[in-house]
Amino acid sequence: MELIQQLTQSLQVDETQAKGGAGLIFKMAKEQLADGDFAQVASAVPAVNNLIGEAPSGGKGIAGAIGGLAGAMGGGSGGQLANMAALAGGFGQLGLNPGMASKFVPIILSFVQSQGGDQVKNILASVLK
Repeated sequence: MELIQQLTQSLQVDETQAKGGAGLIFKMAKEQLADGDFAQVASAVPAVNNLIGEAPSGGKGIAGAIGGLAGAMGGGSGGQLANMAALAGGFGQLGLNPGMASKFVPIILSFVQSQGGDQVKNILASVLK
């Protein structure tokens, strides 16, 4: 898949890490977007459900606790903090530095934009920024 090639080449991660990291990001989007909005993202990235299946199960350890605490604080930056904490925990399970999540996002957004246009990119970006 073209997205996985972009991630492995740009970020020097292996294929398992690229699939798992992308899967974590798409899984978070699926959980937070309305069904119709996620359907638009899924139509731009046909293998999205396969990628979600590659995501490690999250919510473990300190990052999961931070994510739960931040989520309890409500929307806005608290919700965004919860998103990033949850991603950081999953990236750690993949053997990646949790900060890598912020490097995956622009590559994934660029790919989604190339496949589905600005509208689909903006839908995905709404849960990632």
